[in-house]
Amino acid sequence: MITCHVKYVIDPYQLAAFERYSRQWIGIVGRMGGVHHGYFLPSEGANNVAYCLFSFPSLADYERYRQQAAEDAECVRLVEEATALKFIVSYERSFVRPVLESL
Repeated sequence: MITCHVKYVIDPYQLAAFERYSRQWIGIVGRMGGVHHGYFLPSEGANNVAYCLFSFPSLADYERYRQQAAEDAECVRLVEEATALKFIVSYERSFVRPVLESL
């Protein structure tokens, strides 16, 4: 399993727009074969940093998701909306693997 961790710097005055955007991506990742672990929005501390985590069975599956997303009408619309409204200032993507309890 590979998990994508995304750190977003967001416009704190557009938190509602970012949350709407986020909720839509949760379903898309599931539709495209991944498991979304949620978005984590500012609560205490910095008001302009958000995170999300989602997993795919392998890096190859993640790459397929990226290719599908680039051609999917809903994904393209969401990216265009985020670009136009500028509620995402920047983001960093990294990949991690879980360490779980041994069975």
